Amino acid sequence: DAESADSVMSRTGYVLMYAGCPIHWVSKLQTEIALSTAEAEYIALSQSLREVIPLMSMMKELKDTFPIEIQIPNFNCTVHEDNQSCISMATKQKFSPRTKHIALKYHHFRSYVNSKQIEVHYINTHDQLADCLTKPLGANLFFNLRKMLMGW
Repeated sequence: DAESADSVMSRTGYVLMYAGCPIHWVSKLQTEIALSTAEAEYIALSQSLREVIPLMSMMKELKDTFPIEIQIPNFNCTVHEDNQSCISMATKQKFSPRTKHIALKYHHFRSYVNSKQIEVHYINTHDQLADCLTKPLGANLFFNLRKMLMGW
């Protein structure tokens, strides 16, 4: 039950932004129990990229279908992650005995990371915009994140 305080499921939250504007945001419980914070973050990363990769393909197809005489840059994605272990699993594919059990269904985005179409960068947890969708925050941090999210 998502409303129960006894729920041990981790909450996934992410914000997809294009040109500095939020275009899609999600806050939902994960479908399985994560055994570590790194695993929960990796699952959230995988779920968010399931939304991003089709958008990237659509943008590439639009660029190829409607040729414009001006130069349009390639469409790449930057992911901001606040968990170093998750970044290591996503970029260097380094798994430890605690994380080697993560299901193959969550590794679908690796080819995009390897080809540099998706880049995963560290961000300080106080600057992580999606935190306002996943956990209770103090008033000051919540209002700061909201301002950053809205571009104020």
